[in-house]
Amino acid sequence: MMNNSISSVRILPVELGSPRTRVTEGSKFIETLQQTMDQVQGAQSEAQGQVTELLNGNGADLHRAMIAVEKADLSFQLMMQVRNKIVAAYQEVSRLQF
Repeated sequence: MMNNSISSVRILPVELGSPRTRVTEGSKFIETLQQTMDQVQGAQSEAQGQVTELLNGNGADLHRAMIAVEKADLSFQLMMQVRNKIVAAYQEVSRLQF
């Protein structure tokens, strides 16, 4: 007779990690996400400051202002793509049936 090998296969690991470890990892993720959003906000503030100085005629360089604006734009676009990926992952996990 055949051995029932399917019953010996584990679908989920026995130890998924302690709840404390999962909370710590989640906190690190949130902290990293917050730092990234702060950096994007800083890039936008820098761009706004450069443009304001340029418009006020305070001797600001046009090239620096344009680079700051492009840097802020790229940072924001990247942040939006990361947000979209997080939302898509959340939606995928919410569709899973346990």
